[in-house]
Amino acid sequence: MAIGAFIIPTGIGASIGGFAGDASKWARKIAKKHRLIVNPNVVNAACFSGISDNMLYLEGFAMDDFFKGKLNLQPSYNNKIGVIFDKNIPEDVLNIHINTINAVKTVYDINVLDTVITDKEVGVEFFINDSGESAGNVKNPDELIKAGRKLIDKGAEALAIVCFFPEEQGSDYANGEGVDPVGGVEAIISHYVSKILKVPCAHAPAFSDYSITSDIVDPRCSAEYITPTFLPCILLGLNDAPKLDYRKSPEAISIKDIDFIIIPHNCLGSIPVLEAEKRGIKIYAIKENKTVLDVNKNNFPVNCDIINTYEELLELL
Repeated sequence: MAIGAFIIPTGIGASIGGFAGDASKWARKIAKKHRLIVNPNVVNAACFSGISDNMLYLEGFAMDDFFKGKLNLQPSYNNKIGVIFDKNIPEDVLNIHINTINAVKTVYDINVLDTVITDKEVGVEFFINDSGESAGNVKNPDELIKAGRKLIDKGAEALAIVCFFPEEQGSDYANGEGVDPVGGVEAIISHYVSKILKVPCAHAPAFSDYSITSDIVDPRCSAEYITPTFLPCILLGLNDAPKLDYRKSPEAISIKDIDFIIIPHNCLGSIPVLEAEKRGIKIYAIKENKTVLDVNKNNFPVNCDIINTYEELLELL
């Protein structure tokens, strides 16, 4: 069985995978035949998750370190998960998230070890930058590190992070247009925590308006409009997320074990793609998946195979 990586970067408006779990069907089909590393953006879908037993759930900073050869992946199951809550989350919203944790524990037997509320508000801001990408700022990121260390000291092996977000403004996201406005800063949050604490982590936003719309939205983002919380998908992903092995134990999965990488065709400038080319790993760039970027084989000569569709890639693999 080959091992591959299915990556769709966050916050760049991918036409497939840039919404809510809308790339999951392709990842799940490929994972029936090959072991597959996926970033959360591929499978996260609010109250649903596209994760399957043959997938390894890996946040973006750790993904980069893995492709650089800095760490190996130690398969792990039923991780002890700690949950970090932003102090700024209102009590009623927090209670919904606590109910969500209890529901996920009851149904899936996921081990949520404990929760910690940050001492101060995290202070998240998000926006679309001049390049059309989702971006943002975090005023007090060290609050997340302090809370994370408390949970790790209690035995947590993975961290779910829930920060309070001001309400989305002026987004065409529900109509299937533009970029997910919160994805970029979510990646900033998880990258920072992963870099400092070196444990699997993922982020879910909390909004003060937890009402469910009766409007019909684009099917690709519909998962986010039928639930008041996005926490279930990250708990499901982190449950069996691999441990980040910076000691590089020989029995763990290393970059030398990777046979291929799958990426949208016009975002070829990422670290995993460049490292894959350097190491002679097969790169499949999917033409039907478009992003707001313009880093393609014509203007950024990467040795990759251009595949028209995920269906065509599935037949090839």
